[in-house]
Amino acid sequence: MANNNASGGLSHEKIETNNFLMIVLILLVLLVGGLVEIVPLFFQKSTTEPVKGLQPYTALQLAGRDIYTREGCYNCHSQMIRPFRAETLRYGHYSVAGEFVYDHPFQWGSKRTGPDLHRVGGKYSDQWHRDHLNNPRDVVPESNMPAYPWLLKDDVDADSMPAHMRALRRVGVPYTDEQIAKSTEEVRGKKEIEAVIAYLQVLGTLVR
Repeated sequence: MANNNASGGLSHEKIETNNFLMIVLILLVLLVGGLVEIVPLFFQKSTTEPVKGLQPYTALQLAGRDIYTREGCYNCHSQMIRPFRAETLRYGHYSVAGEFVYDHPFQWGSKRTGPDLHRVGGKYSDQWHRDHLNNPRDVVPESNMPAYPWLLKDDVDADSMPAHMRALRRVGVPYTDEQIAKSTEEVRGKKEIEAVIAYLQVLGTLVR
């Protein structure tokens, strides 16, 4: 018995005093734990199947989402409403994974400097969003959000849309050849603010 205890103590001591071995074992534990938590999600319909009526973003909405990401809007505005009473009373129905199966990457997050934007679609008019993005203080006097006046002047990068949509199709977004072929003309001449507003107006409109 004494020998067994000594052997166990020596083994434990060896792990604690060997930095490399400790790091390897910690990483191994994290890897196994992560796989146990994540892998089952790939086989659950609630996380892999789109909600009823979900369609891929149009070319204009997709361009708006790219601009939204480019400008770092996700740093202050989450698109994840948690299933808590305080959250749903303020923002509406909590977020479900099926709403985001075509989002790569999705905009879920924990930080909110500004309000959650998941259910913002249809809440305000296009003109409200235009005024808000041009100068937030015009519609929300206490806002500390920066202005984005260049969105009213800059054109959407129309030529990049087909390649972007083809890339999304490779990861499961069901864009058709016709949608991809028409994407350039659909957004050509559109201002970036039109694209961002188109994206914002569709957020959360399938689940209320």
